[in-house]
Amino acid sequence: MFPGLFRDVMEMQLFGYISFRTAMAGLFAFAFALALGGPTIAWLKRHEVGEALTDTGSYELDRVTRKAGKEGTTTMGGSFLVASMLLSVVLWCRLDNLLVVLAILLTAGLAAVGFVDDFRKLTDPKSNGISPRAKIIGQSIATLLVLGALVFYAQAAGRDSLLAIYPPFFKNLAIPLAGSGFGILAFMVLGWFVVVGTSNAANITDGMDGLAAGCMLISGIALSIFCYVTGRADWTQYLNLPHVAEASEMAVVGGALSGACMGFLWFNAYPAQVFMGDSGSLPIGGLLAWMALVAKQELVLPLLGFVFFAEMGSSALQRFWYKRTRRRLFTMAPIHHGLNLYGGIFTAGPAPWHEVTVVVRAWIVAAACAMASLALLKVR
Repeated sequence: MFPGLFRDVMEMQLFGYISFRTAMAGLFAFAFALALGGPTIAWLKRHEVGEALTDTGSYELDRVTRKAGKEGTTTMGGSFLVASMLLSVVLWCRLDNLLVVLAILLTAGLAAVGFVDDFRKLTDPKSNGISPRAKIIGQSIATLLVLGALVFYAQAAGRDSLLAIYPPFFKNLAIPLAGSGFGILAFMVLGWFVVVGTSNAANITDGMDGLAAGCMLISGIALSIFCYVTGRADWTQYLNLPHVAEASEMAVVGGALSGACMGFLWFNAYPAQVFMGDSGSLPIGGLLAWMALVAKQELVLPLLGFVFFAEMGSSALQRFWYKRTRRRLFTMAPIHHGLNLYGGIFTAGPAPWHEVTVVVRAWIVAAACAMASLALLKVR
C-alpha cells in the first residue's frame, strides 16, 4: 500500500508545488520550534541565562515589570526560533534560488549580531550589550553584502526589474534604478533603510510577551502571499504587478518564518517562559524586509508591518521631542508601555491596559493592516 501511495505522490509532483512546500515549511518549522524550545529553555536556565532588568528611568515601568515576575526569565529564545526556521528552509526550499540563499545569509548575519549583543549583556552585568554604533555597523555589513550580491546578479543577468521600485496605487509606474551608478546607489541606500530599519523595528517591538512573535507571524503570512503572487507570471499579468520569477520560492521561506514564530509563541505567550532577545528579533525583522524587497513591496511594508513601525516611530519621536522641549510627546515609548501603564498614548486613559490586552489588540491591528496591504494587490 505505502510504496504505491508514495509512487502516486511522486508522480503527481506534489513536492514541486510551492503552495504545498510553503505549508510544509511552516508545519516543520513549528514542529522544530516545539521540539527545540523545551530543551533549549532548560539548558539556558541551567546556565542562568536570564533577563537582568536594569533601571529604565521609569519608576512605574520598573515596578510593574518586577511585579509581573519577568526578572530572571530565560532569554535568547530567538536562537531556537532562527534555528527552527533555517532547518525548515533547508529542507523545503530550492537552494539553487539566489534569493533564498541570500535570505539565509542575511538571517544568519543579523542573528550573529544579535547573539553578540545578547551575550555581552548576559556575561557582563555592567554592560548593555554592544554599542548602538557597533550594532548598526554589524547590521549594515550583513545587509550591504547581501544587497551588493543582488545588484551584481541583476546587472550580470540583465534583470533590471530586480532593482526597480514599483509604487502602489499607480498602474504602470516603475522607477528604474539599474541604468546608472546613481540609481544603483539609490537602490542600495533604500534597501539598507528597509532592512536595517525593519530589523530594529522588530527589536523595539519585542517588549511584551508574544507581541513581536505574534505580529511577525501575521506579517510573514501576508508577505508569503505577496512573494507567491509576484512569482506567478499569470497572476502578475492579471493584477498588473511586477513579475519576479524567483520570488515565489521566498513564499516557502515566509512559511518557515511564520511557522517558527508560531512555535516560539507557544513558549513566549503570557506569562512567557522565554524572551526572544536580539538574537531573534533582529534576524526575523531583517528577513521580513528582504521578502518585501524581492516581492517589490518595499513601499507597502510600512502598512503591512504597521505595528513594528509605529513602535519604532514612537521611540524616535519621543527622543526627538524630549531633546528639544524637555517634555514627553507620548505617555511612554515604545507605545505598548504607555498603554500598559497609563491606558493611553498621548494622555492617560480611564484605566491601564493589561499586558495581554495590549498584545492581542496589537495582533488585531497587525491583521487589519495585513489585510489592507493585500487589498492593494487589486487596487493597482
